[in-house]
Amino acid sequence: MIVDLRSDTVTRPSAGMRRAMADAELGDDVYGDDPSVNRLQARAAEMLGFEQALYFPSGTQSNLAALMSHCDRGDEYLVGQEAHTYRFEAGGGAVLGSIQPQPLANRADGTLDLAEVEAAIKPDDLHFARTRLLALENTIGGKAIARSYLENALELAKRKGLSTHLDGARIFNASVGLQISAKDLCDGFDSVSVCLSKGLGAPAGTLLLGGKDLIARARRARKILGGAMRQAGVLAAAGLYALENNIERLAVDHANAERLAQGLRESGYEVEGPYTNMVFVRPAPEKIPALKSQFEKKKILVIPGARLRLVTHLDVDAAGVERALDAFRSLAA
Repeated sequence: MIVDLRSDTVTRPSAGMRRAMADAELGDDVYGDDPSVNRLQARAAEMLGFEQALYFPSGTQSNLAALMSHCDRGDEYLVGQEAHTYRFEAGGGAVLGSIQPQPLANRADGTLDLAEVEAAIKPDDLHFARTRLLALENTIGGKAIARSYLENALELAKRKGLSTHLDGARIFNASVGLQISAKDLCDGFDSVSVCLSKGLGAPAGTLLLGGKDLIARARRARKILGGAMRQAGVLAAAGLYALENNIERLAVDHANAERLAQGLRESGYEVEGPYTNMVFVRPAPEKIPALKSQFEKKKILVIPGARLRLVTHLDVDAAGVERALDAFRSLAA
């Protein structure tokens, strides 16, 4: 059996999730007629404290629709250099939304320096892009951002007249890690994007949550971006199953990441973390060329590089962690 540590996006639906998908009631979601999608959206909105939610095929599209809903062409959003919306979404805000990103350095804990955020807000001058939005992420690089920081960031944004978006792709990892409800972590944001296909184990899907007017704009953006689906309830049923069954078990993934980090340190590796369900490790440079082929022989999948990101998830159990540690020990030897 393969131990896949590349990402928590590689999970496959469990037997229970497959049954929920097979039994899903279906309709046409473009017309708002898919009961499974409607139940998922209503459940998520209630759970996280928003007026409405909207189902998207992917987190990239959900984030882009959020940017397009908050900002007009020529507007600007403030964002971290390491944020997914800036670094890993192919420049979609600029390419498709004509929205200018203003990236700022993330600190070691994943946060932005709020003094730098305030200094980056452009004056009301026709020479500059209009600063409209502050976009944060939780978790970022697996690091859970505390509610106290979020409150300070939200206060700054409100004082400066900025809207706020939270890329909460792994917000439930943050919730479990910080032992605070996801609803409390999302409180005060104008929009939040929540991924169902990472640690929660659904095969696809992300929810964008916000107020009624924001979601109306996002629905139009979703149509423009080609994300409106028809009988999407087959996927939505998996997302609803994930919300109802797979949140509390994220603690198991975090414990497995702790064991992985501990074992790597005991084997002499330079390790960062664990951060919720992520561990970062730096193998000896001379070992990197052989890493991928050696690990594939042992059916351990990683993305090779100078700094490896190892991600635990519901398809990696304690025995899988030990197999991975054995592979790392053999590489070190």
